[in-house]
Amino acid sequence: MPGLYDLRTLWDKETNEIIATPPPVSDDRRNDKYNVVSMMAYLLGVPERIFDNPHESPQKTIYSELNRQKTARIVRNLCRLRNALQQNFLSITNQMRHEHKVLMNISEVPKDALQQLSNDGVTIIRGNKHTVNEYIASINGLISDRINNCKNLFPIWLNWSYIRELFVMPNGMNEVGIKAAADLFYSNKRYYPYQCYMNWQPTECGNILYNDRKFVTSLYEWHQDYFADLSKVTDVSNSTKSDIHGYLDSSKKAVIIVDCENSDPYKLYAVLRGLNEVQLGKISKIVLYDDVHAASGWGLLNEFVSIAVERHVIERINEHKSLVDVTLTAGACKEFFQNQVDSFILVSSDSDFWGLIRSLPDARFLVMMQKDKAGTTIKEQLEKNSIIYCFIDDFYSSDASDLKTKAILKIMRQKLQEHEFNVNEILDAALQSTRTQMSKAEYSQFVNTYIRPMHITMTENGDVRFNLKNK
Repeated sequence: MPGLYDLRTLWDKETNEIIATPPPVSDDRRNDKYNVVSMMAYLLGVPERIFDNPHESPQKTIYSELNRQKTARIVRNLCRLRNALQQNFLSITNQMRHEHKVLMNISEVPKDALQQLSNDGVTIIRGNKHTVNEYIASINGLISDRINNCKNLFPIWLNWSYIRELFVMPNGMNEVGIKAAADLFYSNKRYYPYQCYMNWQPTECGNILYNDRKFVTSLYEWHQDYFADLSKVTDVSNSTKSDIHGYLDSSKKAVIIVDCENSDPYKLYAVLRGLNEVQLGKISKIVLYDDVHAASGWGLLNEFVSIAVERHVIERINEHKSLVDVTLTAGACKEFFQNQVDSFILVSSDSDFWGLIRSLPDARFLVMMQKDKAGTTIKEQLEKNSIIYCFIDDFYSSDASDLKTKAILKIMRQKLQEHEFNVNEILDAALQSTRTQMSKAEYSQFVNTYIRPMHITMTENGDVRFNLKNK
């Protein structure tokens, strides 16, 4: 029934209160991602029942994964306690003041959060004769100290300082700051995600944890910043996925041929991550036609995919003229006539590949391009001839972060090796310059005392310095 989803999202039957107002449900909702908002919901202390509800954005799989990690579990339970104290401030204050109850005996306080924190070695505050504000101040201090332990849970493309700020209550160690936060919370309670406290300027913008796209773009806007790469938070449309899946399902033997000069290895990897085992099984191999000037990530692709990767690095006779196009065309023809390949996924944004398609009229083609490189003419030509094409920019690119990280580290290690130096040679030069002699034992002791403990510092502009231990 229309509206049932909206009502479930708007109304919390247990508290009989509005907890979030979602924006209208769009047709491409199924293509949005929920990884970041699920991690935020977990850490902010959103109730587990929200994760259990299939109509809500936070994903139970991420809840289960984070709940096994001590650092994440501690922050979540601290936030759960802070939420309880914020939401039930007067009731808890009265029970502590007039009934002399301690936190563990107050029904509004989640006892499992206290118990789990104790099991994880975290004590909120010693003794029992404390005010609610003193407990909140203690919790704020613990959250501020421990939230950085959760930094590695979030992707590196997300500005961590923006995330961290949401968990830290301003001036949260004193009553003035706690009261200001409470006043803001109570006057705007319905705007807070699932009525969980976070440090922001609440506005009527619907459920801020609705999906990754909404949360991340809003987060950046709050800081007068702009988040541009939506492929990090959304996926390609279902119709495009259906085209690719249908194409592979009707193929007998498929090969991916890649013009590495005009393609992105990380985006192709994101495409492959979106295919299931049956569809991947239809692809016999990936053939890379690589130029010496193409992205270095192509050389690592075989380590990240289960499909056989055949890589051809094409040398240049003329430095200003690539031979990738002609070699790719010859290779595709060989696959069709000799290896009985009936279907090709051509990954290229170069209009020159149209010659290949025309030369193999009996072969089937699916073309994957990059939006910023694909011209209008070639797109019109593909449409005119009923050839399926899509943009690899639209696929969920966060899945390719592991390949990208490894490619970057590989190049950095190579560059660092070019600047290696021998510390013993430097010490020998220092001894010669100072006309100092050392016995073998003295030499070894000097190295162990002053040189081995050396540490590296890096300046803001990237300059690296090696610092020896002072005497």
